[in-house]
Amino acid sequence: MTKYIKHLFLIIFLSTASVNVQAQIYPSRPIRFLVPGAAGSSQDILSRILANKLSQQLGQQFVIDNRAGATGLIAIDIAKIAAPDGYTLIAATSSLFASLPALKTRLNYDPDRDFAPLSRMASVANVAAVNANLGVATVADLIKLAKAKPGALNYGSAGNGSPAHLAGAMFDVLAGVRTNHVPYKGAAQAITDMISGQLHYLITSPLVAMPQARAGRIRVLATTGAKPDPLLPELPVFADTVPGYLITQWWGVVAPAKTPPAILRTLHTEIVKALNAPDVRGLLAKQGAMAQPESPAEFAALMKSERIRIGNLGRKAGITLD
Repeated sequence: MTKYIKHLFLIIFLSTASVNVQAQIYPSRPIRFLVPGAAGSSQDILSRILANKLSQQLGQQFVIDNRAGATGLIAIDIAKIAAPDGYTLIAATSSLFASLPALKTRLNYDPDRDFAPLSRMASVANVAAVNANLGVATVADLIKLAKAKPGALNYGSAGNGSPAHLAGAMFDVLAGVRTNHVPYKGAAQAITDMISGQLHYLITSPLVAMPQARAGRIRVLATTGAKPDPLLPELPVFADTVPGYLITQWWGVVAPAKTPPAILRTLHTEIVKALNAPDVRGLLAKQGAMAQPESPAEFAALMKSERIRIGNLGRKAGITLD
């Protein structure tokens, strides 16, 4: 029995030592950073900014792996079964870690059970944008047109249950209008169709909308936060015309569950360091986003509270994804 116990202790010691050595040399090879969206999407832009900085800090390449489609579920399926060794990360979106779990009862993943939160990357209020030739200059103009032509205006989104889908549904409910939802694989594709006139309006992240607005290809009407956006002070607040209207987006980083704690601590430390770097903050600000470094516990609490908020919104708007 004594010999057995000594042997057991030896196994435990060697296993612990192996994990510690792994953590000490981490990372020793490139890290895959899964992005559940197309190139040019909000999560793609943010993830590339962060990945470039992390590559500089850790001396290993962070390889962006875009997996668009199925509202990001393709990326989730890959990340969920990836080895929990710190060499696969995924950009956590408000859609995948709040909207879908809040509005769909049958999912093949559990955001709390299957993933380990690291930190939020950034958050933004959305902006309401329209086709430049629609003849709409304000939110009031958009409501007037929608009421004059019920069911004639199309709005796009990155898929069912995405922030843009919820934003459009909330607009219909609170403004008393009826518009058509057209789901896409990503916001970048929806923006392209709005520029061409196939879509009439889109409520989306300023990361993808503002560059097109500044180039004169679309017109941005308002921001959808609770108060004026300090990064976009020229825009009025949507809720000034439609009381109670509030839509924001956030993005973060998570790892597969059971990733060793020492590796999670290293990743969290480096992510926070990167997000606090002046050059990264400047790049995010140029995209209309504010860096939001936080602890894993804070990020987990945010995701849970957002699921509650969106679930309540879904019930009021009659949105279900089942």
